Amino acid sequence: MHRFHNPARDPATVLARLHTQWGPADDLWVFGYASLIWRPEFAADEERPARVHGWHRALRMRSRINRGTPEEPGLVFALIAGGACRGRVYRLPRRDVQGEFERLWQREMPNPVYDPRWLPAITPQGVVPALAFTLSRRSPSWTGPIDDLRMVHILRHARGRYGTTLDYLLRTAHALRAHQITDREIERLLRLADRHGLVTPSAVTSHFDNQTIPTR
Repeated sequence: MHRFHNPARDPATVLARLHTQWGPADDLWVFGYASLIWRPEFAADEERPARVHGWHRALRMRSRINRGTPEEPGLVFALIAGGACRGRVYRLPRRDVQGEFERLWQREMPNPVYDPRWLPAITPQGVVPALAFTLSRRSPSWTGPIDDLRMVHILRHARGRYGTTLDYLLRTAHALRAHQITDREIERLLRLADRHGLVTPSAVTSHFDNQTIPTR
């Protein structure tokens, strides 16, 4: 696993900076774009559909533990600069932020891979400043472009402590569909997996609703 030595990227330092920018008098909004939608792991008082501009969802972040191994890395979604992304925002009331946010932080930032930042999230009720976990293209966890042959190999073989990359893709696709969110690249990846016999047309079905879904 890659280790960061830049003190400015230490998770505790980043967390302290975010707390300063947030201001404890306000509720805290979190933007979910992948597994946070199907397994948020925190109690939110409110949830809304949301869109952020200037960022897009991409299956381009290496996973060497949760959805793969160092020898056979898997992939998870990341929020990458460019385009736009539809997802969900979750409101944590300020009275609960300390406990709930700590759980979220431990999940998303055990290592300083993400660049957490505040993004303006457009919701039906207006714009809210939401915390989003983004990934820099300069990060060693960023894969860059992946051709279809390599993607099929990863979807076929990559498996980590929480399951396969394919399972992660299917669960994210199901969650987005359940919220009427169409992601053309995800739909393309599902068709790719179907053509190579990895899934059936009915793979993304409601049977996930009754399963315990692991985190990323």
